[in-house]
Amino acid sequence: MSTQSLHKILTYGIAIVWIANGLFCKVLNLVPRHEQIVARILGNSHSRTLTLLIGLAEIGMAIWILSAFKTRWNAIAQIAIVGTMNTLEFFLAPDLLLWGKLNAFFAFLFMLAIYYHAFHLNKKN
Repeated sequence: MSTQSLHKILTYGIAIVWIANGLFCKVLNLVPRHEQIVARILGNSHSRTLTLLIGLAEIGMAIWILSAFKTRWNAIAQIAIVGTMNTLEFFLAPDLLLWGKLNAFFAFLFMLAIYYHAFHLNKKN
């Protein structure tokens, strides 16, 4: 597989992760535990609204990824967001995570993929 093909596959794969979590899990509320996690971390009073806004931001992230605009800044933002989000969830809501505290391991792998995609495979930078 060529570097260009792997770059394209990772571009779409990473964008799909953001769209799936944003649109399906949060905006459409097909996975209610996402709202429960938001409620646990940010409080119950506006958890649905905040979950919706987070979901829309995740969809925006997918659009940014697909636009290929400022890809390294995008990767830095993604890594910071995923790292922060998973650290909070690890300590404040591990019982609500799909794989419990093991989620942190998968988040780390996702962050590595984002880094590799933006800083090693991207020939535009």
